[in-house]
Amino acid sequence: MQPINKADVQEKLNQLVNQDVYIHLETTTGSYACLQGEKAVSVCAYIRNGKVNYQRGQITGSGPYRVGLKMQDGWVYAEGLTDFEVMDGEKLLLAGHDDQGQLGIALQISPEPFKNDSGRE
Repeated sequence: MQPINKADVQEKLNQLVNQDVYIHLETTTGSYACLQGEKAVSVCAYIRNGKVNYQRGQITGSGPYRVGLKMQDGWVYAEGLTDFEVMDGEKLLLAGHDDQGQLGIALQISPEPFKNDSGRE
């Protein structure tokens, strides 16, 4: 992954507009907060292969960034994004890492369902 380039991310978001796409959205502070011995609340949200069709995708901010996907009846958004990668020319992978490199949030968008390491969805 590399630091987010807003123009590149926006271009990829625009390419996926008005298509059925699959999203992977994950946030976590749980294990990291516990490892640091803090009395922080452990939180996590996770969705994999949720099918959406968005009419507008937008990246905003000056870093960390926010990406919002406007659907017919609502929004999906991820905030705190720092890095991105385009895989196989079609999958947009976005992640938010803290100053120690630990993952805090991930948003991935693909025309095909995401598969695990064994090749299964």
